[in-house]
Amino acid sequence: MSDLKERFGKALHGASRSFRQAMDRRLRHLGLSQAGWMTIAVTANAGTPPSQSQLAEMVGVEGATMVAMVDRLVKAGVVQREASATDRRVKRVILTPSGTELYEKLKREAAALRQELLADIDPTELLGATELLERLHRRVDGS
Repeated sequence: MSDLKERFGKALHGASRSFRQAMDRRLRHLGLSQAGWMTIAVTANAGTPPSQSQLAEMVGVEGATMVAMVDRLVKAGVVQREASATDRRVKRVILTPSGTELYEKLKREAAALRQELLADIDPTELLGATELLERLHRRVDGS
């Protein structure tokens, strides 16, 4: 059983890495790196504009890395910083209209890639794998 668990860990890591790399290749023509498209997607789906530190945590990078990423995205005109209404020291990140348009392109490209990669996977297997990964994610996050 230990060998199976080790095999699972390697497969999970390898599949995750390969999937991100495939997404990077797919989105390269949009001028986005993995960190860029993840930042845009997380911002778009956050509900309320996240602070830079919240965004760093959600994307899984250090705060300084996120500041540099937001700087690049601001320069590209796809996000802007906005002072928090409750704490002027906190900067919230919001998509600009150009950023929203880019996010829509990103979503279409990501959906097309998922369709290509998962087209011949049995839906029952896909559901089982998805539920297993969701359960593992909750366990790791402690939620």
